[in-house]
Amino acid sequence: MKAPVNKIIPFSAVDGPGNRTSVFLQGCNINCLYCHNPETRKVCIGCGDCVEACPAGALSMWEADGKKRVLYDPLKCVSCDTCIHLCTHDASPRIVYMTPEEVFEKIARQIPFIRGVTLSGGECTLYPEFLTELFSICKTRGLDTMLDSNGTLDFKEHPDLLEVTDGVMLDIKAFSQEDHKKVTGGENQKILENARYLASLGKLFEVRTVVVPGLFDPEFTIKEASAMLKPFQQVKRIQYKIIAYRPMGVRAEYAGFPVPDEALLNHLAEIARTEGMEKIVII
Repeated sequence: MKAPVNKIIPFSAVDGPGNRTSVFLQGCNINCLYCHNPETRKVCIGCGDCVEACPAGALSMWEADGKKRVLYDPLKCVSCDTCIHLCTHDASPRIVYMTPEEVFEKIARQIPFIRGVTLSGGECTLYPEFLTELFSICKTRGLDTMLDSNGTLDFKEHPDLLEVTDGVMLDIKAFSQEDHKKVTGGENQKILENARYLASLGKLFEVRTVVVPGLFDPEFTIKEASAMLKPFQQVKRIQYKIIAYRPMGVRAEYAGFPVPDEALLNHLAEIARTEGMEKIVII
């Protein structure tokens, strides 16, 4: 069992509670126009356009049984991002296919200096069996486990994964169907259903909304999402993270959205507070 690993950050203080190791998997199943990591959206198709362009010689081609793959040597890579800038597929060749055991070997180097592990992406829940196995190993070593997810996986269908998951940080991109389709190209019924389901189990650690003025109605989203989750605060307090859109790292064609000012962010936080959210973070 292997999954494509984009990167592993040994120490992170922004991907869940406490000091954590964060693992980012490659591939995503929605298309957020403001995506700040567009190179993680798709898995490399092995076209090879980036291989000769790599100034460090960190990329090479592998072919067997009619299948092609770009191989990545992290020891040679100088992180110049030439391959990412050249890719027209919203992918990255700088991925390594790893087993849960191999990923945990990287995580274990940080013990006892971390509280837990967070899996992110891309969209990490595209690989639920991999997550279940990795988190099962983490739990044997006393590490808490968090998922950073867009909420499209049907969590009810994966009780084994939830059993070894301590919390989920769930994106609520937009509350109305119309706005959600505008932002992501997809629908959000399953996401909102997951939010309620996870909250009822005490597994919803945090909801997140990226505020992009002019793209969708953030007031409606934050008001309705907060009101929806208010009854579950008595099960376990849920944090609302309100995130300001910033143009760094986004695709050029979507870089023209305005950055929300502090007054708007504080106004949105007050809306969430009025609707019953007690713990609110603005970033």
